[in-house]
Amino acid sequence: MTAATDTRLKDVRSGELTATLLRGEREDTGLELLPLWQDPLMVALPAGHDLAARDGIDMADLAGLPLRLTPQTRNPALFDLVTRSCRAAGFEPVLGPEFTTVQDTLATIAYGKPSWTVFYAPHADQLPVPGVAFRPLRNPAPAMRTYLAVRPDPPGAGLRALIEACHAVCEQSH
Repeated sequence: MTAATDTRLKDVRSGELTATLLRGEREDTGLELLPLWQDPLMVALPAGHDLAARDGIDMADLAGLPLRLTPQTRNPALFDLVTRSCRAAGFEPVLGPEFTTVQDTLATIAYGKPSWTVFYAPHADQLPVPGVAFRPLRNPAPAMRTYLAVRPDPPGAGLRALIEACHAVCEQSH
């Protein structure tokens, strides 16, 4: 199901869905959030920028560059993680134009005024885009936790199998 997060959470609460994946923790969902894995964030910046020559980017090195980020109202977990990581690195992010679509935002980063955004590492690995460099972030190295949101009831056989499969995959990747 590719519905909005709030819709999927509502459907799990009502029993229409058995479970849903959720990036970032939420409070007061009325559901149990089972931690699964973490996806590190990668920075996307112009390939011609001096920072793009590095293997990894310290958060503090991005201080003067405008950040293109989805609004907090659309993705509070990601917005909060990135802004909290910037503050931990010693700066308040300079918010540039809003992250609109993947294509438009990456095209603007590649060919517009220098700016940056973030992607989850598994997604960034699938986005070879001319003019854009993807680099790991460090100091701090922000990562987003993914949870399986389920009703607090005892799980049925199908849900138990899903939980076990998720844990098996997580153990194999570590």
